[in-house]
Amino acid sequence: MSAPEPPGSQAALLRYTHWIYGLHALSVASGLLGSQTIAGRFLLGLPSIVAVIMNYARRDAVRGSWLATHFRWQIRTFWFALLWVTVTSICAAPLLLVAIGIFVVWVGFGLTGAWILYRVVRGWLALRDRQPLPT
Repeated sequence: MSAPEPPGSQAALLRYTHWIYGLHALSVASGLLGSQTIAGRFLLGLPSIVAVIMNYARRDAVRGSWLATHFRWQIRTFWFALLWVTVTSICAAPLLLVAIGIFVVWVGFGLTGAWILYRVVRGWLALRDRQPLPT
């Protein structure tokens, strides 16, 4: 029987990063299977919010390692998704008066959701292969 790993070890941080991707994937899946959009569930769902908090909590522990690229990828995915949803909503607001705004919102949220799905899948596959992500 081996001794338990310290919380800051590479193996523990690797598992921790898998958990974060799992939480993001849970938000994406609930957006796909539920009545909300992927982008909406990703940004407002508890799993992704917890995942981003987890990223910030251990960010210093991965600094300088290849896992830091995954943390950056995950954090940027959340904040850029929020930016794109906000921009889409602001641009669509005046267009709602002429009904085209609904189309703009659907397209904007759909593209953002597809981008989120891509980032979660690509990041998790790279983590599985123990590969860093581009910065």
